[in-house]
Amino acid sequence: MKELFSLRTVRKKVLMLSKLAGVALIFSYIISTGLPVNEDAAFLIWLGFVLLLVLGIDFFMGRSITKPIDKLNASAKRMAGLDFSAPCDLVSTDEFGELSTSLNTMAENLQQAFARLEDANAQLEKDVEKERLLLAERKELVDSLSHEMKTPLGIIRAYAEGLQDEADEAKKQKYAQVIVSEVERMNDLIVTLLDLSALESGAARLNVTRFDFVELVETVAGRLLIDAPDTNFELQYELPEQKVFVRTDRRRMEQVLDNLIVNAKKNVSPSGVLRMEVTVDGGTLHFSIFNQGRPIPENELSKIWTKFYRDSRAEYSGSGLGLSIVAQILSMQNLPYGAENQADGVRFYFSIPVAE
Repeated sequence: MKELFSLRTVRKKVLMLSKLAGVALIFSYIISTGLPVNEDAAFLIWLGFVLLLVLGIDFFMGRSITKPIDKLNASAKRMAGLDFSAPCDLVSTDEFGELSTSLNTMAENLQQAFARLEDANAQLEKDVEKERLLLAERKELVDSLSHEMKTPLGIIRAYAEGLQDEADEAKKQKYAQVIVSEVERMNDLIVTLLDLSALESGAARLNVTRFDFVELVETVAGRLLIDAPDTNFELQYELPEQKVFVRTDRRRMEQVLDNLIVNAKKNVSPSGVLRMEVTVDGGTLHFSIFNQGRPIPENELSKIWTKFYRDSRAEYSGSGLGLSIVAQILSMQNLPYGAENQADGVRFYFSIPVAE
């Protein structure tokens, strides 16, 4: 019974309004004709009541139908323009209220769908960019290998042909040693280049541990400088007497030290000074290595960290990848590094935070 007389639908509201209007017209006519006035006055009274009734119906229709439709229309236009910033604020228990709720639900679902679509597009762009970079890296790898292999392959071919025609056993042995040396150089080049590519692409991860950096420097320097039989330079060094712990990848930092020390050793002038320093200042460890010798041309200082860089004045030697690996390992950890010309040589350096 309650549901029968409820006004939860627009249709019931209109029907109820029309019935009430009809009843009101009848009662107003009966009342106006029963008044102790003449017929013209009674008609005017009834006409005024009808006018008030029409205005009341118009006001009710505007609040119950026209205004909700305007709100729904405005919200639908915003959603058609993909503007979901403001939901429809129509609150009603009739069909208009249900339509408002449906519009808001649809807008929320569309907004979520667009957000997922944007995320998918962003991920797709990243995947496409990653694939493009991988293709570029592969092309660069192939081009670099093709270029770098020409010299050792040319040497191997020349000595192999000489080996075939040479009768002297001593020369044959020398030619064979050169061939083996160039093959080892090619192998080292490929292994180093693959390692660098793994670092650049993110395939190689850092294994962070806490260790004494001074002990690592002593071990690497002892192997490459002190215990080396072919030293033709004056070694100077300054190391802290106490242990200094850092938190990073020990194997990769050993690789950094290896390449920097080998680079300094290769470029130090005969009987020149090779100076290595480890200092601690304000919670930061500073490593530097200086080799007395020719400076790097200023216009090439920024190029020394790129792959296959070699001093244009140097003879064929090395892979040209050592400093690239140094730069990649240090960059992965956001550690500052660099190189600078000094009065009589070149200094390479980097810094790393001290671990508690």
